[in-house]
Amino acid sequence: MRIARFAKGAGVSYGVVEGEPGGLMIAELYGHPFGVDPGGVRLTGHQYPLAEVRLLAPVLPSKVVAVGRNYASHIREMNGEPAAEPVLFLKPSTAVTGPGEVITYPVKQTERVEFEGELAIIIGRLCRAVPRERADEVIFGYTCANDVTARDLQARDGQWTRAKGFDTFCPLGPWIETGTNPADLELVTTVNGAVRQRARTSELRWDVPALIAFVSQVMTLLPGDVLLTGTPAGVGPLTDGDEVSVTIESIGTLTNRVVIGD
Repeated sequence: MRIARFAKGAGVSYGVVEGEPGGLMIAELYGHPFGVDPGGVRLTGHQYPLAEVRLLAPVLPSKVVAVGRNYASHIREMNGEPAAEPVLFLKPSTAVTGPGEVITYPVKQTERVEFEGELAIIIGRLCRAVPRERADEVIFGYTCANDVTARDLQARDGQWTRAKGFDTFCPLGPWIETGTNPADLELVTTVNGAVRQRARTSELRWDVPALIAFVSQVMTLLPGDVLLTGTPAGVGPLTDGDEVSVTIESIGTLTNRVVIGD
């Protein structure tokens, strides 16, 4: 099931996306879907062509927990060393933006902004200290993410908060897919139509259940929280006017355009 958050007129709702490309429709839900079994969501009876609504970021999380150095190929391209445990960092909730929205390049702050295509996990219920074998019970679904990074600031600061925390530096979307298996999905990132990243989630050093178990030992996860699973090799710079897309097999495509900002 594909669940999206969307704007229609002055209202914001969740809905179920149905149909095939070229004829997609969105059926509005009562309230939000978190804490509800996907099979138990309630429809209002209102349905719209997807082209007539504006898709928003599929969640407004309390936090975005991200994992670094989770693809061996990316570690090699960054001349890094494999870590013995997952490397965690946080992106602020204010970095989240939706499909079709702009990524603002803060030219007064950084000289090198890069894309990082990633699989994102959406948490469905409050949880802590989740055993690996029960990780599926707390996962609502999956979406595409772009962990946008000011690479020069990352190197200069020695930690990653500023480099990854600017407004619009966490595009998510286009919707949440609740029915996919994340074990071996193809991930492709393109810039202006040219492929820059291509990998499979089977290449993750720590898979989805392992990440849920590890992160939830550290902090309580709330419904709608986002876990970014890491990026493969191929990261590179963005410039004004670039269109960057992250496509994940069985989920969809997240596309954003880069614009110059303060």
